[in-house]
Amino acid sequence: MNMKGIKIFSPATVANLSCGFDVIGLALEIPVDEIFLYKSNNPGIRINKIIHGTSFSLPNDPKKNVVFVALQSLLKKYQQQQKFDREKKIGFEIELIKNIHPGSGIGSSAASAAGIVFGANILLGKPFSTMQLIRFAMEGERLASGTAHADNVAPAIMGGVTLVRSYKPLDITRLHTPNELWISIIHPQIEIKTSDAREILKQKILMTDAIRQWGNIGALVAGLYQENYELISRSLEDVIVEPIRAMLIPAFYELKIRCKEIGALGGGISGSGPSVFMLSKGNHTAKAVTQVMNHVYSPLKVDYKTYTSPINKQGVKWDEIF
Repeated sequence: MNMKGIKIFSPATVANLSCGFDVIGLALEIPVDEIFLYKSNNPGIRINKIIHGTSFSLPNDPKKNVVFVALQSLLKKYQQQQKFDREKKIGFEIELIKNIHPGSGIGSSAASAAGIVFGANILLGKPFSTMQLIRFAMEGERLASGTAHADNVAPAIMGGVTLVRSYKPLDITRLHTPNELWISIIHPQIEIKTSDAREILKQKILMTDAIRQWGNIGALVAGLYQENYELISRSLEDVIVEPIRAMLIPAFYELKIRCKEIGALGGGISGSGPSVFMLSKGNHTAKAVTQVMNHVYSPLKVDYKTYTSPINKQGVKWDEIF
């Protein structure tokens, strides 16, 4: 099948999951970015249209956009493999609908980067493996945050909950996702850049804190496979990053306390924030948790959005256009 264009749906993601800083992430069903990608006979990459919310803007310079950088990385490798001469070079044209707010902490840059490389791979006949696609998408993350991390792009591409075992060499595995695991998210409409949120982190940590964190990561993985929701709940503890970043998010601790009081398993900061996530067993509890999030934030002078979603087990999805 020789396709010229496809529509891609690339999901928001939650990284860290409290204790799993830079190594654990999961994909959401909502919100999603929409990308129209067309293969062109004209060499190069062109971003023809970007539609986004009125509350934020994206760079006009294509080289400062993560979709350009991630796709450029893929295209360069493809042309090296095919040994194309100048006359045979191909290109892409892009239309991007951004539904995931940049700086929200729910993987806005990762959705763009993951979606574009996933779609290009399909149009080119799937020459690249999943791990290669993650590497290309990580270059978009490098542009966005200064670090080529995979904890957002991996679940966006692979779906479900993912674990980055190693970055050198890159080794990522997909974990078991319990069917009843749901997530509630509140996104305060304040911007926290990932690069800024990383700068405030300590470069050294106590051995006692490290041991406690390792125990929580191992128990969280075990809890997912055993579908042991009580163990998952006990594992959602971050003693290293959250205490520092929590000061950047209004009413953070009140959110956690109130949500757990009505049945949430636990949660924390999504990525570098400002979004806060809470995991729950079942749709009913997750919706109740989202309502509590609204109750906590409605008196505050801060605009916000909330989402209630199951875990997206597929990751990036696509429809054929022609």
